[in-house]
Amino acid sequence: MSVKNFILILISLITFNAAFAKVEVLQIGPKLSHPWGISFLDNNNVIITEKGGNLSIINLKTGKLSKINNAPQVFNVGQGGLLDVHVEKLDGKINIYLCYSKFDPPVKSYTILEKSVLKENTLQDNKIIFSTKFSSGLPIHYGCRIAISEHHIYLSLGERGQRHKAQNPKLYEGSIIRLNLNNDKVDKNQFNSKWLSEIFSIGHRNPQGLTINQIDHKIWSHEHGPQGGDEINIIEGGKNYGWPKVTQGEEYGGGEIGEFSLPEFKDPIWVWTPSIAPSGMVFYNGKMFPELNSHLLVGSLKFKQIYALEFKDNKPINEVKILNQNFGRIRDIEIMSDGSILFITDENEGGLYKIYKKQ
Repeated sequence: MSVKNFILILISLITFNAAFAKVEVLQIGPKLSHPWGISFLDNNNVIITEKGGNLSIINLKTGKLSKINNAPQVFNVGQGGLLDVHVEKLDGKINIYLCYSKFDPPVKSYTILEKSVLKENTLQDNKIIFSTKFSSGLPIHYGCRIAISEHHIYLSLGERGQRHKAQNPKLYEGSIIRLNLNNDKVDKNQFNSKWLSEIFSIGHRNPQGLTINQIDHKIWSHEHGPQGGDEINIIEGGKNYGWPKVTQGEEYGGGEIGEFSLPEFKDPIWVWTPSIAPSGMVFYNGKMFPELNSHLLVGSLKFKQIYALEFKDNKPINEVKILNQNFGRIRDIEIMSDGSILFITDENEGGLYKIYKKQ
């Protein structure tokens, strides 16, 4: 990096941190037990999952919590439970998509994507629209982030702690899948005829961030590395992102896993070493914090922080932290219509918070 570029970045950081020193952080609503996913119902209400199985609406103005009835029974063990939620309004209906782990006796679990219709605070017409093929006895690495773009639903799936599965396109583990939003069955894979029909990309470890860049509609994901090597990737159909053959992380306790880069695999555009344990991600585009426009916001479980990454031409050029105190493990992030930032904290006594500027 040149001295000139270093000085420009330093000035930018000082200006940025000075601006964020003046913001307020407000807790909205009651304490929540390990909230995991958040999605807007409308401008004034969000739906939030709690890992144990609760599904609720929180009013952003009053903080009132209303329970949603008929949520699915979940396998709340280890990293499993009721995980992500996505609201999509279509044909006059409020469609609710839930990703969760489903119990497979005696000790195993599947990863499920379920679609329901919300009516009078009750889930109706519940239908499983996707399930992994094989259950696992390891209650880890579910992935389970949902994103919807145009005519498709995208779902990230972890390799359930069995890393070799991420390189097997005849299995769903360690992949990002794509389904048709109109419920039509995916008959064949348009990217690779040898892959399962729904698989969009393979070679992922535990992707817990998935979002759509609304400028160019590209799909972005991040995933947990092992010891080091957390990644941000731009996801392209038919591509292999390398895990475990390619990683910049190492075995817990030390030791190499794979190569840093190989020509047959797609490289990440950003890597954290040491790991930050990323979860949740969203592009910022709002009036309240103009200094955040063109930034990607990423939650950190490990450092209990929100990282703002600035990109130019889809390449990272800078990273800053925007929280000046510890609120807990940041699990998911959303942006309000006025530009305020919402985040949830995955703690025994977690909650919903808003970052905003006083008028």
